[in-house]
Amino acid sequence: MWMYLGLLAALFLGLHNLCKKHAVQGNEVFPVLFGTISSGLLVLLPLYFGSIFYEEKLVDMGLFISNIDWKTHGFIAIKSAIMASSWVLAYQALKHLPITIVTPIRSAGPFFTFIGAIVIYKEQPNGLQWIGFFLIIFSVLLYSRIGKKEGINFKRNKWIFAIIAATFLGASSGLYDKFLIQNLELNPQTLQFWFCFYTVLILLMILAITWFPYKEKRESFKFRWTIIAVGVLLVAADYFYFKALQDPDALIMLLSAIKRSQILIAVVIGGLVFKEQNKRKKLVPLAGIILGVGLILYS
Repeated sequence: MWMYLGLLAALFLGLHNLCKKHAVQGNEVFPVLFGTISSGLLVLLPLYFGSIFYEEKLVDMGLFISNIDWKTHGFIAIKSAIMASSWVLAYQALKHLPITIVTPIRSAGPFFTFIGAIVIYKEQPNGLQWIGFFLIIFSVLLYSRIGKKEGINFKRNKWIFAIIAATFLGASSGLYDKFLIQNLELNPQTLQFWFCFYTVLILLMILAITWFPYKEKRESFKFRWTIIAVGVLLVAADYFYFKALQDPDALIMLLSAIKRSQILIAVVIGGLVFKEQNKRKKLVPLAGIILGVGLILYS
């Protein structure tokens, strides 16, 4: 069951990435990111107040937001700091790079998670899983050759390093999620609500320095419906992902790989919507990534 929940998370993440690309075009990254996370917080806010005034109903619905101690708040705040850093880097890279280059690099995230799952959680991969993960990494390297044809030098372009750093931080957050869900026994909606809350506070501090004081930046900001859509889709994706993690048999390294099936939406549909270059050539490494994910699922 947890694998199917992972596939649902991948579906919403693929749609989330398409909306994110549209939201950041011609916009400052930080206010867009603040708008998306704030949208997610507003979606979850009724559950928070419902848990206070209608506790029994929310418990019956499986949407109750639990009371947590200050130590647990601290653990969630750490996750917010990790993901805020990852998103800032990823949004900046997405603004300057084609989505058909960014998304496959992000698909290398399962490799970092794979190593962490072995070292930290002692998850045991088999032969097919090894082949699948290295096939994903090899396919990402093929994208680097295609990227050069679009004027993107993978060794000198700072946005490439930004998306790699964002991928590493995102993978670290994925490993941390397993600790929060299984060790601290947090339910998905409790983790989501407080995560959004602390992330909004972090982004407010960033905006207070980089955006609010500058009138030109404020006036050039363009609100788009996709800003709200990104937040809502992210809440949906994270909910199914955290529900999958609640299963004690769930393997974080496999869930991380399953989530990468979102590239079908981002690369194929995204390439058509944003009319990016070399779409046919990108189908070759795309097939490699899909095959890698398929081997992991088959194993």
